[in-house]
Amino acid sequence: MVTFLDIRESYIDLKHEIDSAIARVLDSGRYILGTEVSLFEQAFASYCGVRNCIGVSNGLDALRLVLHAWGIGPQDEVIVPAHTFIATWLAVSQTGALPVPVDIDPHTFLINPDCIPSAITSRTKAIIPVHLYGRAANMDRICKIARSHNLKVLEDAAQAHGTQYNGVFTGALGDAAAFSFYPGKNLGAFGDAGAITTNDNDLAERIRCFINYGSLQKYHHLQKGFNCRLDEIQAAILRVKLRYLDDWNNRRRTLANLYQTSLTGIDQLSFSCPCDPFSHVWHLYVISCNNRDTMQEYLLKKGIQTLIHYPLAPFEQDAYQELAADAKKWPNASHAARSVLSLPMGPHLSKKMVETVCSAIHDFFNTTKRI
Repeated sequence: MVTFLDIRESYIDLKHEIDSAIARVLDSGRYILGTEVSLFEQAFASYCGVRNCIGVSNGLDALRLVLHAWGIGPQDEVIVPAHTFIATWLAVSQTGALPVPVDIDPHTFLINPDCIPSAITSRTKAIIPVHLYGRAANMDRICKIARSHNLKVLEDAAQAHGTQYNGVFTGALGDAAAFSFYPGKNLGAFGDAGAITTNDNDLAERIRCFINYGSLQKYHHLQKGFNCRLDEIQAAILRVKLRYLDDWNNRRRTLANLYQTSLTGIDQLSFSCPCDPFSHVWHLYVISCNNRDTMQEYLLKKGIQTLIHYPLAPFEQDAYQELAADAKKWPNASHAARSVLSLPMGPHLSKKMVETVCSAIHDFFNTTKRI
């Protein structure tokens, strides 16, 4: 069986270090907002090349807290990709603002900067580019558009730990960035966890207040805040795993190159268009084909597990049924939902497993040609 991702492997690989880190927290007796969170924040800020990192409870809260700290709320609009995990949209909705979808570039699956200007209105306050699947959005174009309209840029970097754009790490490309450390991410915790990065010291201070009941000093509450703190055990685990992130990303790049080399030439498949091989961290390796569902069933029968990211666009979900009638406005996102397939990917996947997957895909298309 070739599993899509065995998240136990990262624990097995680092078992001694992770067990020691967890024991250190348990022995300390300090389980909330202690030394581990502070040290992880410093390490991750340094890694991303920013002044501030604030550990938070998860990636959705990271997005929502930034928007909230910017004062975005009812009557405001925020531009989002039409193809993304629904958390990007939910963060906007949870402030009371309106997510405004923009179609994607079919060659990258990322928000298409050419479509952004026509979506901007007098109510637009921010743009959320998503660095989907581990590849950075076109931040030069997006930031230029944002500056010309006095808009904020919030990177959704939930799938882009270690991704670079023109030599700059995600997390340092916009006004702020939101990360998720969900266990399956390139940098994953052992539960829900997230972080916000920014060079804006005032924004960082507001968010630190918000995440802890609106308080910077115990029992003194400056804001109507939330409880969105990163806990000490997750921070300790992330500190260990951060040291291996670049190595694991390089392993992903090697496997992605093997996929690309092995599958290129199958006319019925399409791939994300080429980019700098050192910038993409391949959180997911995604292909696209019109008979996606049939191929997924075939691969499963061969013992190969695949997933679909994502089978429904946010505007096709019941949660946003008010937009269903407008689906034709975002044809590339609709097509992606019907055609994308994520192949097994992870730093502990073997080259032999990738070769097994590629061989099965070739067999599938050879079989369908004969039918």
